[in-house]
Amino acid sequence: MQPMDTPLEIIKHLISFPTISHNSNMDLIAYVRGLLAEHGITAQLFKNPEGTKANLLASFGPRDTPGLLISGHTDVVPVLGQTWSRDPFEATIHEGRLFGRGACDMKGFIGLALALIPRLAKADLKMPVHLALSYDEEVGCAGVRSLVDHLAHLPVKPRFALVGEPTSMKIVTAHKGICVQRITITGKAAHSSLPDEGANALFAAGDLLGFLSKMATDLREIRDERFEPAFTSINIGQISGGNAVNIIADHAVIDWEFRPIPEADPDALLAKIKDYAQSVVLPKLRATAPQCDIRFETIAQAPALDAAGSEDAEAVMRKLTGANESHAVSFTTEAGLFQKISGIPAIVCGPGSIEQAHKPDEYVSLDQLGRAQRLLSALVDWAERGQAESAL
Repeated sequence: MQPMDTPLEIIKHLISFPTISHNSNMDLIAYVRGLLAEHGITAQLFKNPEGTKANLLASFGPRDTPGLLISGHTDVVPVLGQTWSRDPFEATIHEGRLFGRGACDMKGFIGLALALIPRLAKADLKMPVHLALSYDEEVGCAGVRSLVDHLAHLPVKPRFALVGEPTSMKIVTAHKGICVQRITITGKAAHSSLPDEGANALFAAGDLLGFLSKMATDLREIRDERFEPAFTSINIGQISGGNAVNIIADHAVIDWEFRPIPEADPDALLAKIKDYAQSVVLPKLRATAPQCDIRFETIAQAPALDAAGSEDAEAVMRKLTGANESHAVSFTTEAGLFQKISGIPAIVCGPGSIEQAHKPDEYVSLDQLGRAQRLLSALVDWAERGQAESAL
């Protein structure tokens, strides 16, 4: 394999892989392993049980001292149902913008990181630099967990993680979490003229929806003004159930999510709705049909990112970028998992705007890519100097 010489060529090649979350990312991973092998670097892979997807971890420099983890996800959101003016998997440049699915979220950043491989392979690093690529971030940060678990058990952990999600190159030290839940209600069918012969799952769903609505209202009182909106939000995304208007509904499904601020306890919020379901709603169903049930299933979950504990990393990033403030965002990234599970302080900062992510004709400006490239180069400079300068 011949190495791709320029960052833009690498980014364009990454975009050409249609790594939508329901597809494999193994072709992209093979490409990255090839780039690493050109410089004698072996990557660790952490595959899913089916072997169709993998996280990748490559390390440069000494292993006996804390260093820097540069992280990004390889998957992208679907293009189905979107109207693009160009091929989403063939990167194009027009009027100072690079277009393509993942250009912003987040193959632009990954490409810039991979372009560092030749330099990192021969640099005299005083602290290590780790490159991490994950899968299935777009479906609730589900894929990175095997990598996160590995990092949690390293004898020497990275000093901090930089997650290059699109923040318009602003330093983000806090974000909300996410928890996606499915409630499945089993009732009992009967003729609609005989309500006491059945147990209506949709009535039970209505009770639960009302309780969730009240919870959403109450949560508005617990505020963190760094975020917009400044509270833990709840959304009911989908509901289905029943078979016909003259049949008592014997099933219902509610898909819903909440996005907790860092101060919120997700487990406590879930316990509250589960307790209501078991103590209030389920007894009504079982009054006429003892076999009825209400089940909760976690579809996706990732913790919030809290600024506390990342002060050293924030100081380094501020110095390198010249920023005099940090920010909080309402979307979720893998940074919270690095912080909460691996015990690694994390910062989110990358090229492009989240407003361009997931949309038709997704793009990142060449100016943003240039700023990110300069930041990554400065971080390698920092790793070459070593930890004598705590925050530069």
